[in-house]
Amino acid sequence: MIEIQHLTKRFGALTAVDDVTFDVGRGEVLGFLGPNGAGKSTTMKMVTGFLDPTSGTARVCGHDVTKDPIAAQKRIGYLPEGAPLYGDMTALGLLKFVAEARGIPSGERKAAIERVVSRVHIEEVLRRRIDTLSKGFKRRVGLAQAIVHDPDVLILDEPTDGLDPNQKHDVRQLILEMSKDKVIVLSTHILEEVSAVCTRAIIIAHGKLRFDGTPAELQAMDPAHGAVTLTLDGAQDAREALTGIAGVARVEPLDAPEGHTRYRIYPNEDAAILGGLSSLAHQRGWEVDHLSVESGRLDEVFRTVTAGNERS
Repeated sequence: MIEIQHLTKRFGALTAVDDVTFDVGRGEVLGFLGPNGAGKSTTMKMVTGFLDPTSGTARVCGHDVTKDPIAAQKRIGYLPEGAPLYGDMTALGLLKFVAEARGIPSGERKAAIERVVSRVHIEEVLRRRIDTLSKGFKRRVGLAQAIVHDPDVLILDEPTDGLDPNQKHDVRQLILEMSKDKVIVLSTHILEEVSAVCTRAIIIAHGKLRFDGTPAELQAMDPAHGAVTLTLDGAQDAREALTGIAGVARVEPLDAPEGHTRYRIYPNEDAAILGGLSSLAHQRGWEVDHLSVESGRLDEVFRTVTAGNERS
């Protein structure tokens, strides 16, 4: 439903987006990641038709956003970065304006507005001016206007920015509910959001595509993925014994609370070491305080993939 081919955007000597290609299908929630200045928002603005590409194409539901922008934009709901809204309008006034601009028939507007107001929980601020609202409520009003026409494609730039933990949870649940029959692309700096709601992740850095895969595949790029973290109650030196377990590549001592020792144990590729570790602990009479298998840290992978690609 989104087809991007060799998309490039230059501003003078600066290449903000550099030959980016990817597709997104119905039912996917795509997390669009990258450091500040990487080209995320510029890409989103080209997909929505807000900016014309220097070269390449972007299609939404089969419509070229440059050649047939109105047809493409009818299928899109868009929440820009910072949720720019008309501050002198009330939240209700804005939703009525957007519903009309989106071409919702007059007899259906009231029901459409009531539906989105309930979904994003803004009942208490409907009749307040937008410029008097908190950042969190402004974000939710921005989300409401993006979905009032029930679009096929939803593009969200930092959708949970400024929300408290409960509000973030509500918005993430809403994204999951809507994702069943839509395409959702969300740009975020919150890496936990990728694990929470995304079925796929893309990393862009210095305008170029650096990664395209599932969140699990992204986590697996962490060198610590699959390693076992072990904390023993007691200050015994277990490193040499742990190194002798079949399938162990190396053992890394870690900082531990007083009276404890802690290690990260890295297996050889695809080696199963938990059985040998359990047997060794039983044989030695170790008191195991904590044992866990590392799933991989998205922040570490993100730093590795984008290292040296930040723009000033």
